[in-house]
Amino acid sequence: MTKELRRLSILVLAMFLALFASTSVIQVVQADALGENPLNRRALYDTFEVQRGAIIASGTAIAASVPSEDLYSWQRVYTDADMWAPVTGWINPVFGTATGIERAMNQELSGTADSQFLSRIEQIISGQQPRGANVVLSLDAAVQRAAYDALGDLQGAVVAIEPATGRILAMVSSPGYDTNPLASHDGEAAQSAYTALEEDPLAPLDNRAIAGRLNPPGSTFKLVVASAALATGEWTAQSTLPNPATYTLPQSSSIVRNAGGGTCGEGENVTIADALRLSCNIPFAELAVQLGDDVIREEAEKYGFDTSFTMPLVSTPSEYPRALDDAQTALSGFGQGDVRATPLQMAMVSAGIANEGIVMNPRMVDSVIAADLTEQQRFDDTEFGRAVSAEIAASMTTMMVANVQSGVASGATIDGVDVAGKTGTAENGVDDPYTLWFTGFAPADDPRVAVAVVVENGGGLGQSGSSNRIAAPIAAKVMEAVLSR
Repeated sequence: MTKELRRLSILVLAMFLALFASTSVIQVVQADALGENPLNRRALYDTFEVQRGAIIASGTAIAASVPSEDLYSWQRVYTDADMWAPVTGWINPVFGTATGIERAMNQELSGTADSQFLSRIEQIISGQQPRGANVVLSLDAAVQRAAYDALGDLQGAVVAIEPATGRILAMVSSPGYDTNPLASHDGEAAQSAYTALEEDPLAPLDNRAIAGRLNPPGSTFKLVVASAALATGEWTAQSTLPNPATYTLPQSSSIVRNAGGGTCGEGENVTIADALRLSCNIPFAELAVQLGDDVIREEAEKYGFDTSFTMPLVSTPSEYPRALDDAQTALSGFGQGDVRATPLQMAMVSAGIANEGIVMNPRMVDSVIAADLTEQQRFDDTEFGRAVSAEIAASMTTMMVANVQSGVASGATIDGVDVAGKTGTAENGVDDPYTLWFTGFAPADDPRVAVAVVVENGGGLGQSGSSNRIAAPIAAKVMEAVLSR
């Protein structure tokens, strides 16, 4: 063999090995990522060659496929579409787009997931028509309906979580929208429907429960600040703070006032427990400055702040800002400044306290079930981490029960049940409507559900909207729906 021919042979061999390696990486290592990539339209086109699996909640299909007389063979149909839109999303083969569970669980629903390999082989051998698997959600249809009806025409969101497991029981975002037109095989009609939603100033396409434009959490964030204080070991629920009627922010001329305009109850000092029960801003501003922003941030992150969760829907991280000066830290003490949160995050705060200080990772899917009803995959409960000790969680629970029984969160009262809760009224600008919040759990002694409610635009009442009159009763109805199951 000549020297030149030997070099050419080595070059060809090297090119072959490089090609073999790259195709192996694509087909084996990157297969799942490429299949789930939203830009991979071929994967979405292929899903309509089979009967797509159903999305199931409480034993009923809320998304299913029916035969169609066009190129795509199967038409996706959604039940109670407005109520379930932030959960199911939609899929459209004309544009190769998908959102929500349709996108996140596309491989399972289309029958192309690794867990369904044997099922695909069996279908081929037996001559059966190929079918995707069914995705069984953790969400409870009755709880979802209660949340949807309670929120009504208000602009906002509700999230309900099972504290001990992290299973999401309800996820509602309002205003909702009908996903069926977006799944239409009539491309022009589907595009028109999408454009109208995209241009709507109320942003119905945003899933306000886990993403979209995040809101300041207001006084619900006092739960994080209080638990941060107790976790230091230097503070208890009965520790006291100065109780002035006004508070000038450090190194600033800006003045903070309590919601009522006066002191936080009577006396020169006020306990952390009473400041939380009466939802006073000044004591928590003072407490935040004494703790420092690093201590508060570390506690917030133990509850999940600054983390994006995959459920499998992906949440926008809630934010506690960095490098705050004392004035900004004071504002963060009552959930203002640049603190931002999703309802999911504030539900996780309550759930962590309810679960003796342990925060669970949120999840929306229980299992994947094949067409022959065999279970192909089950999703386990997993811990995110410990936020506080069981003893501190118990102290926080006692304070949160007092908020509902004799404080400013009485709107969440449920007859015969001890409810633990916290309201929040967040300011957005000098003349802008308030954002109304509630988060809590029930029963306080044996928690079965933690919930967070956010109502934007002051519930339509601008700065006259009250979190106790609007957000708290919504939460009570959701908790009642869980307790009555």
